[in-house]
Amino acid sequence: MRNTVNIAGVEVDSITMSQAVDKLKLFINEDKAHAIYTPNAEIVMEAYKDEGLRSILNQADMLIADGAGVVLASRILGLNLPEKVSGIDLVRNSFSMDIGRKTRYFFFGGKPGVAEAAAENILAFHPNIEIVGCRNGYFSKEEVPGIIEEINRAKPDILLVALGAPKQEKWIHENKDKLKAKVCIGVGGSLDVFAGKVKLAPERMRKAGFEWLYRLYQEPWRYKRMLRLPKFMLLTVGIKLKLVK
Repeated sequence: MRNTVNIAGVEVDSITMSQAVDKLKLFINEDKAHAIYTPNAEIVMEAYKDEGLRSILNQADMLIADGAGVVLASRILGLNLPEKVSGIDLVRNSFSMDIGRKTRYFFFGGKPGVAEAAAENILAFHPNIEIVGCRNGYFSKEEVPGIIEEINRAKPDILLVALGAPKQEKWIHENKDKLKAKVCIGVGGSLDVFAGKVKLAPERMRKAGFEWLYRLYQEPWRYKRMLRLPKFMLLTVGIKLKLVK
């Protein structure tokens, strides 16, 4: 049974990284497709305003706190998520998990060539996994049935969907029941990181919750989106005050 906390209407799993990996292993052994979403504060803020997106997130099989902002919000509300469980770190940890055989992955998303470059880099360090397919994230609505057929032929255990939020969550939600993958994970820009196109913040900054500052330094044109973080904190404080009353 899931243990979740409600943050601005979004039910986030109260879970550690180790527990998230254990759940991932369980999902792979079940005979159905599962959805894992990885919202940060920006996406939770968007879901607060968008009932449709909020409903999609709340129908996930696992919803992890991808970002220090979500963890901080939980603490402001007195809900205390145990730790940040970022999507890219969950995927990295999955490369080393033992399911008794090679874990099969399909990479879907990014610009042309990114998924393939990510696969090459990952296999250089994790030969114990199998990457059974790659497909870029540029497609028309008419191509979706063919993409689903391509994924199903490959029979992946884990489908990484890197279309950017909330497009990837909506795509997974709409197509999950047609997919033969055991687990579908929305991973945002993770394939770009694995491909070496984008650098993660240094570990110290990530642990301190300042990865957003590093990203702003790399991509200053994102400053308007970054303004959603303080707005999210104000929203959280407002919710807290209403609860106190």
